[in-house]
Amino acid sequence: MSYDIVKALHVISVIAWMAGLLYLPRLYVYHAETAIGTVQAETFKVMERRLLKAIMTPAMIASFLFGIWMLILAPDLLGEPWMIIKILCVFGLAGCHGLFARMRRNLENDKMPYSPKAYKVWNEVPTLLMVIIVFMAIVKPDFT
Repeated sequence: MSYDIVKALHVISVIAWMAGLLYLPRLYVYHAETAIGTVQAETFKVMERRLLKAIMTPAMIASFLFGIWMLILAPDLLGEPWMIIKILCVFGLAGCHGLFARMRRNLENDKMPYSPKAYKVWNEVPTLLMVIIVFMAIVKPDFT
């Protein structure tokens, strides 16, 4: 398969993953503002679980697989400083994904360890990482 096809599949996967990373913590804000045991709270649980398990996790896995595949096809990219920064930020997104999964489990079990404001702050972290990733991948700054 050509590099451009793998790259297109990578971008599609990343878009799906990012959509979830941007939306899931917003659902947590609304969920945290809802009384435990209400129909609305139970609906948020279903929405959060489906978003994470049916969309975000498969999209994250696909993003990593296609990204690794691209690096196999173009291994010289690993020597570029911008790529190292991009990869570190991608690991940051994966860390957010894991944290958001833990947040979902807590909410599923009616534990509210964070305030709505804290979820709003976490909602911004993937955005910041995405901005850095896009700039690294498009601008490819020369750090020498």
